[in-house]
Amino acid sequence: MTANPILKVLFIFRKFDVKSLLIGGQACIIYGAAEFSRDSDFIILCDTSNLNRLRKALAALKARRIYYPPLKKGYLERGHACHFRCGAASVKNLRIDVLARLRNCDPFEKLWRRRLTVRILGKTIDVIGLEDLVRSKKTQRDKDWLMLNRLVNNDIMMTLKPSPGKISWWLNECRDTGQLIKLAANYKKVVRAVALKRPLLKAVLKTQRKKLEKLLRCEELREREKDRQYWQPLIKELETLRYKRSIKKSR
Repeated sequence: MTANPILKVLFIFRKFDVKSLLIGGQACIIYGAAEFSRDSDFIILCDTSNLNRLRKALAALKARRIYYPPLKKGYLERGHACHFRCGAASVKNLRIDVLARLRNCDPFEKLWRRRLTVRILGKTIDVIGLEDLVRSKKTQRDKDWLMLNRLVNNDIMMTLKPSPGKISWWLNECRDTGQLIKLAANYKKVVRAVALKRPLLKAVLKTQRKKLEKLLRCEELREREKDRQYWQPLIKELETLRYKRSIKKSR
């Protein structure tokens, strides 16, 4: 994990008992898929008590809101992200992004049950589970698809004795043509079962590399479009907020 400012935020969140999970680039680092990031992203439990604890933690970090919307339950529940910039000396200029929902992912309570707890410098931090992190990376951004691929491939490389469930997950999420062909050679029976859910695996069984690459690209484009549609009304709402704000300032 990148240096101390991120840890300072994590420890402050822990101090104020903010129920949250580390997501984004810093979570990728925890899972061995390094990504340089000066931001810290969190998904939080969106209830009044937890939001009050979050506000106290942000105050301790001297974090001020940047961009819209304001930190309110209604905005978070609709899927908006709230953005802050830290002012405290030890975390100067560090950005904190907070969400209560992730597209394509389960509600916070289920994510919490599947979390990874890591001990660092004698303190614990809670990180979104690997499978949920991978699911959250299916966005419009090129870098997220690259990171998704790294996360899955790294898990394949690091797991010595995979369970049938783990192998099925790899086959459902892997986006590397060569890796999929290797998996098919080692786990043919599992591939046939998983292909019922992910039909492009039929091309893996037949080692149809070019067809597989095309199908993987089509699968990715569908997810990108779903993400675009998810954010479209939220972006419109932010534009309305900015417009209303500008009208007030001009009066």
